[in-house]
Amino acid sequence: MNICFLHLHLLVLSKHKDQFDNLEKHTQWGIDILEKYIKFVKERTEIELSYAKQLRNLSKKYQPKKNSKDEEEYRYTACQAFLSTLNETNDYAGQHEVISETMTSQITVELARYVQELKQERKSYFHDGRKAQQHIETCWKQLESSKRRFERDCKEADRAQQYFEKMDADINVTKADVEKARQQAQIRHQMAEDSKADYSSILQKFNHEQHAYYHTHIPSIFQKIQEMEEKRIVKIGKSLKKYAELDQEVIPIIGKCLDGIVKAADSIDQKNDSQLVIEAYKSGFEPPGDIEFEDYTQPMKRTVSDNSLSNSRGEGKPELKFGGKSKGKLWPFIKKNKSPKQQKEPLSHRFNEFMTSKPKIHCFRSLKRGLSLKLGATPEDFSNLPPEQRRKRLQQKVDELNKEMQKEMDQRDAITKMKDVYLKNPQMGDPASLDHKLTEVNQNIEKLRLEAQKFEAWLAEVEGILPARGEQARRQSGMYDTQNPPAINSCAQDRESPDGSYTEEQSQESEVKVLATDFDDEFDDEEPLPAIGTCKALYTFEGQNEGTISVVEGETLHVIEEDKGDGWTRIRRSEDEEGYVPTSYVEVYLDKNAKGAKTYI
Repeated sequence: MNICFLHLHLLVLSKHKDQFDNLEKHTQWGIDILEKYIKFVKERTEIELSYAKQLRNLSKKYQPKKNSKDEEEYRYTACQAFLSTLNETNDYAGQHEVISETMTSQITVELARYVQELKQERKSYFHDGRKAQQHIETCWKQLESSKRRFERDCKEADRAQQYFEKMDADINVTKADVEKARQQAQIRHQMAEDSKADYSSILQKFNHEQHAYYHTHIPSIFQKIQEMEEKRIVKIGKSLKKYAELDQEVIPIIGKCLDGIVKAADSIDQKNDSQLVIEAYKSGFEPPGDIEFEDYTQPMKRTVSDNSLSNSRGEGKPELKFGGKSKGKLWPFIKKNKSPKQQKEPLSHRFNEFMTSKPKIHCFRSLKRGLSLKLGATPEDFSNLPPEQRRKRLQQKVDELNKEMQKEMDQRDAITKMKDVYLKNPQMGDPASLDHKLTEVNQNIEKLRLEAQKFEAWLAEVEGILPARGEQARRQSGMYDTQNPPAINSCAQDRESPDGSYTEEQSQESEVKVLATDFDDEFDDEEPLPAIGTCKALYTFEGQNEGTISVVEGETLHVIEEDKGDGWTRIRRSEDEEGYVPTSYVEVYLDKNAKGAKTYI
């Protein structure tokens, strides 16, 4: 009976131990789930941060570079919309950074701290449970020991009693032996009684401890473990909710970013962009006039007599054209050779030689123009640009110089004020120490002022040219490029040739001069070209190149050949003094009754 109870009790204790093991495994699994969720959120934050970084790098990659050509492109509404999209994308990336930061601080860090607290709490609960279990096991061992001692003492007392009775019944045993057996039986009975009392006391104590263990300690520990687990489950639920709320908090801001992109797309104005393109590339040139008919039968008719060519001019016959140019205008920088005449070849041969050499000169010009463009040489006055583009570049340069000059003037004012402070309070500094800096600033201001005046003069020239050209129907030559005039009184000796692209090299010029001189000899005895109008010099021009003539501002001269689209007009001061001047330097008044004169619109 006792053995069965013992085994039963041992089974109960074993079951409770198994329950602790099960709970320990379950709570550890709960902590593992929590740590797994923390790892998930941590990786999500890393993804958000990496995504935000990639978005920012993408936005930065396509942002216009400072002081580059890209900045000019963003004048257009389509490019501005794209720039707004880049900025909104950058803000969009910022919201993903916010998600990463808030998830890290409000979920990852908080849950990591909670896991540490949970581990400590779980450890203490299971420690208390193990301690209570060990205590009840110790009490049970004491009870079992006392019970076995009581059982042994009882058996020893029975054997002592039986031995005494046997000795007492045996007549052959002495009285002393009987008395000794009786005393031994009494001792054994007393020991049995003591063991019984001890066993009873320990049993009562064990029953009390067992009752407390099963009804107080273990239920309390299990309750605490249950509360701990429920708290963990609630914590996970709150974290999941927080995970969603953090995303929801940035959704309105992300929506605003997307609305900004939509708004930028709606702001695109194709008409405005087209107008900007027109303004950016408007040249200011007038469309070319009608191309005149070139009668190639004239040289054949004129070979009959060398004098027929001069006579045809007086009789008002059509002028002979070479590649779109008048016969009198072989090259704007060539003067007639007044040296004694050489032996003349037939005029038809000279015409043919001149006409065949013309393309060769043009090829030299094209070659040098292409070389100049490759070298990237840009004139300081932007005279290589069309009038409207030149005006814009000059205006931009003037604005830049004025801005720099204003900066220097502000610096000069600051230095002057500091010098006044030093004069009033010598202990703050030496006023003379600022004189060098003040002189340097004044020199910079003067330098910038002169530079600005130079560009303003060029700008005034261009602004004066554009309206005049708007009133005249300028013809554009298909062979030569139009040349914008240089600044007033500025390095006229460095001006380009009438085709607007370059100044011929000496070797090329000599080839043209020899040909033109021989050709001009045929007409030395001709009458001068008739005047087709007058002109008034708007600016002073120093004609230092061959074929040009110097004029003074306000001077009135005769026009003998109008501008054919190369930017030069042929004028005469007297019968022996004539040459070319830039068309933009004179105001032309053509005689409508003159032969070959055209009316400028």
